[in-house]
Amino acid sequence: MGTTTAASTATAPQGRGRGGRERILVAAARLFAIQGINATGMEQVAEEAPVSKRTLYAHFRTKGDLVIAHLQDLASSGATLESVLTREDVPPRERILGLFDPPPGDTASADTASANAAPKDAAPVRGCPFIDAAAEFPDPRNAVHSYAREQKLRMVDLVTALVEELGVREPTALAEQLVTLADGAASRAMVLGEADYGRHARAAAEILLAHAAADTP
Repeated sequence: MGTTTAASTATAPQGRGRGGRERILVAAARLFAIQGINATGMEQVAEEAPVSKRTLYAHFRTKGDLVIAHLQDLASSGATLESVLTREDVPPRERILGLFDPPPGDTASADTASANAAPKDAAPVRGCPFIDAAAEFPDPRNAVHSYAREQKLRMVDLVTALVEELGVREPTALAEQLVTLADGAASRAMVLGEADYGRHARAAAEILLAHAAADTP
């Protein structure tokens, strides 16, 4: 977010001023996580930010533009499953297994959020935001769906590179198995409301990695 305070927002000009775009993205992330993308209107985002509708449309001409910007912001924020895969300070095997842990500093906009058996007023547990977005925009020709697909392909590419570092046979096949486990666990965590559901998939991933290591010449 920008440096504009809540008090100054009420009197600040509602143009392309500093912080307007950031406030819109923060508001959109919160609303999309709580009630879904299609259930959230542009007017509601403007009210939540708060910015005028003129400012909102100056930054994002369409809702599709806003959704893609939201997903891009998530991808660069470190609040998704994929973020652990690019950490150079963590060994390859641990980066892969990190896919199954709730991201640190979890929020409603992250892949998973809140605690297991969380109270009713806690932030909802979310699945993968890219899968969620693709489900809400099912047409594969849609720009939002296409961007979500790109991110999921990038995820398997990152895992494949890490598996190759481990020197196992058939790294591409193993990577596909691992990302399928990760995406499935994230989706079940959301449906069941269990932020730590990934522990089940992590156990399966450890077996896959151990078997692959044993088969490595």
